[in-house]
Amino acid sequence: MEDIRHGHRTVYETHARRWDRERSRRLFEKPWLDRLLQHVPAGGDVLDLGCGAGEPIARYLIEQGRRVTGIDFAAGMLDLARSRFPGEIWIAGDMRALDLGRRFSGIVAWNSSFHLSRNEQRQLLPRLGRHLLPGGALLMTVGPAEGEALGHVGDGTVYHASLSPAEFEERLAAAGLLVESFVANDLACAGHSVVLARMTA
Repeated sequence: MEDIRHGHRTVYETHARRWDRERSRRLFEKPWLDRLLQHVPAGGDVLDLGCGAGEPIARYLIEQGRRVTGIDFAAGMLDLARSRFPGEIWIAGDMRALDLGRRFSGIVAWNSSFHLSRNEQRQLLPRLGRHLLPGGALLMTVGPAEGEALGHVGDGTVYHASLSPAEFEERLAAAGLLVESFVANDLACAGHSVVLARMTA
């Protein structure tokens, strides 16, 4: 399991174009993204953490009049994002070391932070709080329960992990975020488990 966890960057680099081709453009995420955007003013800045190639989430945010800063550690993914949306900011980086020195009206971590170990997720949540403006919102996918699992990207195997919903709520609260909604295995969102939280101060 540890070897797989440490190798998922290589998996995404190797399979970047295949992953992009196979990534659904149906935008089943739209209802959740629209809820996030209720807290992001027109022209506001959204941090897309683990942005991949920018499709379909960054595209939708841009089309809705928001400015996107995307972070990903897979250079192949970022190359695709930059070619599609050259007017946005794309940064090669590791979310575990997130320290941009600025705050955003919204943060999206869709199918990204769950590749971290549970301890790494515990360390990430305060970092997210430090990057949100008061009243800003965080949208992230998690697991439906605490645990570890394996998934696949192309022919590669990737690691997934999650804290429990109760621990997410507790640790987000400690970072200044109030959970507004948590839906496990949301059937209207292709079975994703989704958290929406808002910065209180």
